[in-house]
Amino acid sequence: MDAKVIHELHGERTVAVVLAPGEEAARTLADFARRERLASARFTGIGALSRATLGFFDPDRKTYRAIHVDQQVEVVSLVGNVALAGPCPAVTRNLFPFPHHRAAP
Repeated sequence: MDAKVIHELHGERTVAVVLAPGEEAARTLADFARRERLASARFTGIGALSRATLGFFDPDRKTYRAIHVDQQVEVVSLVGNVALAGPCPAVTRNLFPFPHHRAAP
């Protein structure tokens, strides 16, 4: 993963994060959020993936259902946010940054 601040104004930063082929997006974004000690953030992205597990909530079953993707596909939209969850002693108030993603491959 490469990350570079591309804009900063009034305490807000825009950071371009580029994943290497084969890097796991969810884990890499979570690691980035923890390393940067993000308490609140939003993110967007595009790209491609070759393997992923996506999910959706099935209201009839009242559970999440998995969709396994095992082929090269374009990600036309990746949006999400980072909020604090807990506990994690390394971050203030025993909370840690937790990314929540939504994607449309």
